[in-house]
Amino acid sequence: MDFSAILGWVATFLFSIMIIPQMIKTIKLKDTSGVSLLLFIIYFVANIIALVYAFLIYQPPLIMKYIIALITTIIYLGLYWVYYKRKTIQPSI
Repeated sequence: MDFSAILGWVATFLFSIMIIPQMIKTIKLKDTSGVSLLLFIIYFVANIIALVYAFLIYQPPLIMKYIIALITTIIYLGLYWVYYKRKTIQPSI
């Protein structure tokens, strides 16, 4: 494996795990108030477009990165929705 391929796979791994710390923090705190929903929506759309591009140029590291990024973003958007909904449903005391 040449140097550029190694760099591609390392970047793929790092980009793929980038959202996980925010997911863990959200689960621990059960709060999404400090998170920008718009950021995650833009990130989701950008990853869809980039995945199509990666398929067109056939770059396996990029294809893997964008698939994992889409999966983690979908999971995070689900967490965001659950905790946001839970926050808005709870009555004030």
